[in-house]
Amino acid sequence: MIYIDEELCKGCILCVKFCPKEVLKMSEQLNKKGVHVAEVDDMAKCTYCNICEMICPDQAIAVRK
Repeated sequence: MIYIDEELCKGCILCVKFCPKEVLKMSEQLNKKGVHVAEVDDMAKCTYCNICEMICPDQAIAVRK
């Protein structure tokens, strides 16, 4: 599973851009900060590479099998 803390996410898009399998996308909804946050688009594509977790500057993403 990929867990995204919507309140920590600042919508920088790094996780979406660096995901090699295009598992993530930006949500249409806004968080309390008023930014579009990352969300899982297709978990079936995830290889648990943890790139999204490592690249997130705000530690808003956790990847667990």
